[in-house]
Amino acid sequence: MPSRRAVLLDIDGVLTVSWRPLPHAVEAVARLRAAGHPLALLTNTTSRTRASIARALDDAGFAVGPDDILTAPAITAAFLRDRYPGARCLLLNSGDIAEDLAGVSLVEDRPDVVVVGGAGPEFDYAALNRAFGHLHRGARLVAMHRNLYWRTDAGLQLDGGAFLLGLERAAGVEAEVVGKPAGAFFAAALSRLDARPGEAVMVGDDVEADVLAAQRHGITGVLVRTGKYLPQDEQRPDGTPDHVIDSVADLPDLLR
Repeated sequence: MPSRRAVLLDIDGVLTVSWRPLPHAVEAVARLRAAGHPLALLTNTTSRTRASIARALDDAGFAVGPDDILTAPAITAAFLRDRYPGARCLLLNSGDIAEDLAGVSLVEDRPDVVVVGGAGPEFDYAALNRAFGHLHRGARLVAMHRNLYWRTDAGLQLDGGAFLLGLERAAGVEAEVVGKPAGAFFAAALSRLDARPGEAVMVGDDVEADVLAAQRHGITGVLVRTGKYLPQDEQRPDGTPDHVIDSVADLPDLLR
């Protein structure tokens, strides 16, 4: 495999699980930096701000800062400011991400846009039914991602995408998805690293949102057998990863 200038790394399931580093992940990131690969960390995590994620990764031993991290909430904020300037937005999300939604008007009633993030206890019947009502009355639907589940130290857990499907079907609308697998998310990362798609690799544990989505945009996709990986991910009717490795620890050698 030829060397690539840019490495796009998913965080959850690739570098960490429940914010604890996976074996040899810290060393792998250090090796990538030492080899001169520009790095960007892309995450659909919606429960933390970029600054909070950077602190958690620093505590875990990774030498990264907020500027290395692109999050679905931050990309969503930019999307809302551009596409729906001044819109009143109802946020359905688990976690405090207000810092990364600067410039977005968050309201509880009569929203112009319903914004769906990551799932948690907040996704109860009352909240989902309230969102459905607003959509039925004409509010737009914007989703930070379509992730159906993710892995924690307690195992696989349902994510916002599972509820998003129900809202779309019930209200007869289609969400505008901003985080991975949206092309705008990958484009923002490549722009930050001054790289073209053919000069980059995307490393993830979500075969659809991370790997195949990146491949559709001309980026080499690398699936890791950690995090939410399942054996059937290696052979799917909608596509096959360019590369499959046991963990991110194997990435520096793959790039060589």
